[in-house]
Amino acid sequence: MGVKYSFFALLILILAFPVFAQEAINDTTPKYSYSTLQEFWSQMNDIFNDPNFSNAQWGVVIQSLETGEYFYKRNEDKLFLPASNLKLFTTAAGLTLLGSEYKYKTNVYMNGKIDGSVLKGDLVIQGRGDPTISGRFYDGNIYKVFDDWADSLSKLGVDEITGNIIGDDNSFDEVGLGAGWSWDYESEWFAAPSSAISFNDNVVNVYVTVNKENHLPQVSIEPVTKYIIILNKVSTVPADSITSINVYRDMGTNVVTVYGTIKQNSDTVKTFVTVNNPTQYAMVVLKDVLKRKGITIDGYPIDVDDISLPLDYSKMTKLFTQYSPPLKEIIKVINKNSENFFAEQLLKTIGLETKNFGSSENGISSENKLFREMGINPEGMNIVDGSGLSRLDLVTPRQIVTLLSYMYKSKYFIPFYNSLPIAGVDGTLGNRMQNSKAQGNIRAKTGFLEGVRSLSGYAYTGDHEPVAFSIIVNNFDVPVKLAENIQDLVCLRLANFRRK
Repeated sequence: MGVKYSFFALLILILAFPVFAQEAINDTTPKYSYSTLQEFWSQMNDIFNDPNFSNAQWGVVIQSLETGEYFYKRNEDKLFLPASNLKLFTTAAGLTLLGSEYKYKTNVYMNGKIDGSVLKGDLVIQGRGDPTISGRFYDGNIYKVFDDWADSLSKLGVDEITGNIIGDDNSFDEVGLGAGWSWDYESEWFAAPSSAISFNDNVVNVYVTVNKENHLPQVSIEPVTKYIIILNKVSTVPADSITSINVYRDMGTNVVTVYGTIKQNSDTVKTFVTVNNPTQYAMVVLKDVLKRKGITIDGYPIDVDDISLPLDYSKMTKLFTQYSPPLKEIIKVINKNSENFFAEQLLKTIGLETKNFGSSENGISSENKLFREMGINPEGMNIVDGSGLSRLDLVTPRQIVTLLSYMYKSKYFIPFYNSLPIAGVDGTLGNRMQNSKAQGNIRAKTGFLEGVRSLSGYAYTGDHEPVAFSIIVNNFDVPVKLAENIQDLVCLRLANFRRK
């Protein structure tokens, strides 16, 4: 096996050497790879026939966005697990169906009246899927939105609420996890449950440190809340050992076990764990924030499902509305950071805005109508979630390139393009293709599941010809870095390609 990997590494160096050597010698006068499309096709065959992937399957489409010519095709109409490349479909549909300036709205009502400084009744939070009530857009301050709500109540003169804090999450369904997600994902931050009301990406931040006096491991959480019960099973190990921290939440509970080892001289280790019932979690934290800001709460934090009578908004008073950042900024989180939770929220939001109820099924139904307009037959693919975390998702490389081509001609191309990771610069491509002609040139979405590595997006050749590409490999059993090397090499070839 070692010999095989070494051969591959040597092949990469041989193929890529002219590119890297040229840049090292004179970066201001690049020497591009002049060739015909036939020669380029032959080079691609050599690359994708690598014996490390003899048991795997590559699916590739590279197409000019100017002429429509195919630079290369391989298994272009076969179905592949796309992993997070599916986010291209979700974000393209979100932009097209909702608009780049779309903003989520969270309405805050009172079910009662204000008498002096007392709100006699309930405070009701009507959620509509906003994923941004966190620190992502507020310099890491996870409490910023709730602090603002408390300040707004104080400006209304309220310093006491006699009733409950009720979270109404009925605009979305109650299915938090996607179809086909692995059962053991439930505790993992990348599988945070979707919900019409969310807080801090529906996770709790977990910090593990070593007490400098007694050398015992200590666990703390953010937000500081009694909603989560922490069981500390971490052990301290010598400085020459390994730090390995894991978290596990018992199914259907908020009992979290933190276990593993931490070195005596280790810096603070930060990890995350999901919560059960995100709506009640958000209401518990909101109540704590209101109390901290000087507002007394006589009642309890409650999920709307736990009240006996349905809410009647016609008899309530809207106090204020929280608006999210625009969708063009939100999709940067989805594509650059490959944030699954945001993608699932967006899929259900598409369903909410087009069919009046937020479910994956409604979102996918509306997406399928759009895909037909794009020239993609939805009956020839299988989409079950918004993020690509499911192993039931199946699309073809040609379908991905068709979508990329459609978006290239769309009025929403700029926000779509700006949401994609930039090779060697940021997002999930920040550490790939650095110091090469591909750096800053390639804008593409990555995807990763066990046995799956995908990369699809846009490139400009040495002739400044725009190209859309999709490169997916399924069912490989070698280190993922080898798959990335092949993808990166193809991108280098594209960035340096000039027609004879």
